Amino acid sequence: MAGQPADQERIDVLGVGNAIVDVIARTDDAFLTKHGLPKGGMTLIGSEWAEALYESMGPGTEMSGGSAANTLAGIASLGGTTAFLGKVRDDQLGRIFRHDIRAAGCTFETSAATDTLPTARCLVFVTPDAQRTMATFLGASTQLGPGDVDHERIRRARVTYLEGFLWDAPEAKQAFIDAAGTARGNGGEVALSLSDPFCVERHRESFRELVDGHVDILFANGDEITSLYETETFEEAVDIVRGKVRIAALTRGENGSVVVTPDETVEVPAVTPGRIEDTTGAGDLYAAGFLHAYTRGHDLGRCAHLGGACAAEVISHVGARPQRDLKELLTEIG
Repeated sequence: MAGQPADQERIDVLGVGNAIVDVIARTDDAFLTKHGLPKGGMTLIGSEWAEALYESMGPGTEMSGGSAANTLAGIASLGGTTAFLGKVRDDQLGRIFRHDIRAAGCTFETSAATDTLPTARCLVFVTPDAQRTMATFLGASTQLGPGDVDHERIRRARVTYLEGFLWDAPEAKQAFIDAAGTARGNGGEVALSLSDPFCVERHRESFRELVDGHVDILFANGDEITSLYETETFEEAVDIVRGKVRIAALTRGENGSVVVTPDETVEVPAVTPGRIEDTTGAGDLYAAGFLHAYTRGHDLGRCAHLGGACAAEVISHVGARPQRDLKELLTEIG
């Protein structure tokens, strides 16, 4: 679209998600047990619990996060064009989030919330085995509603990417549905991340309805897909999801990923990181690599391989966003 204003260009991926600032600290299993936090999962918390946990945690690092936002930051680092819909308040953390996502190269124009809820924050506790356990106060992110849906930008997006965590807030859920409807009604594709096994448990039936006929690309890890279909094994879940969506990209940690379509199954080995420091954001960055390659027309094996390479980068350090220019990965993997 040469000659058009920048804001009229095609968008590779538009994401709709919770706008959250992560506070990341190292801890041990005893801390998780003491505070009733299920290891490896995400627990929604209120403002009082958030304050108590924040006071109890060790020295932390603040950085912008949120599942879909992390994915978009990764795509932008790879050279893709991205836009984000999410809600912050005009407070300190809200300004941090807005600055960081724009600095990453992602368009973010959603107006700030004005009521008393502060910007959302996720307290991330990293144990010595590099597992991350999250306690999330959704705050202002729950105020994302249908009026915040930028239908014009969605019409220009190749893929509209939705994070399952949004299903926890009714107004945000409606925004999610409206965004998906506009995308599909204008020839775009809808991608969904199941986000977390506990999120799947809360919304299993509605997620099944959404996946069956309203989603083109599904992202999930082994625990999430088996929870969705309540199966004993990963293989059983694969058999069920085949045909529900055009593409299911299913990650399996050190065992790589499996991409399932109605006609084929593509197994791709994991990309081994130099070290494992923090698994926060692994699924988000896998989706970033996959979607970047997908919007460039690459085959599914190549999409999954780039996804694995991006995931390997993010787990090699603390934090859910890349710390190097991911364009270097494109050169390294050819």
